[in-house]
Amino acid sequence: MSDPVPERTSPLVDVHTQLGASFTDFAGWQMPVRYTSDLAEHAAVRTAAGLFDLSHMAEILVYGRDAAAFLDAALAGKLSAIELMQAKYSLILTESGGILDDVVVYRLGDTTFLVVANAGNREAAFTALRDRSSGFEVTVDDQSDDYALLAVQGPNSRAILEATAGITELALPLDGLRYYRATDAFFEGVPLLIARTGYTGEDGFELYLRTTSAVSLWRALEKAGEDHGLVPAGLASRDTLRLEAGMPLYGHELDLETQPAQAGLGRVVALTKHNDFPGRAAVEAGPAENARVLVGLASEGRRAGRAGYSVLSGDTVVGTVTSGALSPTLGHPIMMGFVDPTLTEPGTELAVDVRGTAIPATVTPLPFYRRKK
Repeated sequence: MSDPVPERTSPLVDVHTQLGASFTDFAGWQMPVRYTSDLAEHAAVRTAAGLFDLSHMAEILVYGRDAAAFLDAALAGKLSAIELMQAKYSLILTESGGILDDVVVYRLGDTTFLVVANAGNREAAFTALRDRSSGFEVTVDDQSDDYALLAVQGPNSRAILEATAGITELALPLDGLRYYRATDAFFEGVPLLIARTGYTGEDGFELYLRTTSAVSLWRALEKAGEDHGLVPAGLASRDTLRLEAGMPLYGHELDLETQPAQAGLGRVVALTKHNDFPGRAAVEAGPAENARVLVGLASEGRRAGRAGYSVLSGDTVVGTVTSGALSPTLGHPIMMGFVDPTLTEPGTELAVDVRGTAIPATVTPLPFYRRKK
């Protein structure tokens, strides 16, 4: 028998332990699932701000003369078209059109890009990019172990970052930083990348820096957030926040068997670009005729369908729930799931089998929640 693979920990693990966090295994990492309560942390992000440790995410640096052309050939999107310090959501597809991973790509220079992949797909994403780099003058470098990633999410997030001691030399003021853009800065003399992206449905920022400075930055953010309602937030609240925002999670809404169009991500695939890329032919051919399609589902009461629960039309199983929870913000159950393509019209009445009880559910447009701007 082979030795078990040791669980990985964030460079902030001691901080989380001191804060009383409960931990869970996530893609082989021990990560904080909550500090106080899921509801309190969720509410803080919606009304003030939450501080997340996302250091389990993978950072893959792609650089070289052919970097832009290589990414156009390796990913589903047209990455050569994005501007300096712009970010773009994209997909790594298999030849059959399935989703190997969903990624965010930042253009850090004319010939330098940062690909941020999911923790559970780190090896698969890196291997796919490395293997697809043949014939290009490009280097694909997995730098995940060198970087920590913190996120401040919520309506007070910008004020907190602006008040954080040690963050200096911003190339662009935060009030001028648009959504899906990034800016260089320093934290206590260490290079810091600040991105305005997010996975919660709120305004927010992601901060990338060397692991050796992660604890100092966390502490500085905590101090700056004392007057702005900032709380540490775990993966449980992050999951309900992204569900309300209708954002897919790999392994739930996205997987190797699902084509982008089925998951509402057809627009992410740049079929107008002239070069070939893995999965192009399959995407152009489209999913199978009766392939199920991702929808939002809302119900009343307190019982939410969970991943794997059946979706019903009468007594017939017509789909499967991929994510579900009692929405802390909306006060009723919300779910995402795949259903037969004839049943996707908003307002369609279906049901979810919740432990033997058919709970009425209505097809609902995504997202369930939109922040007021």
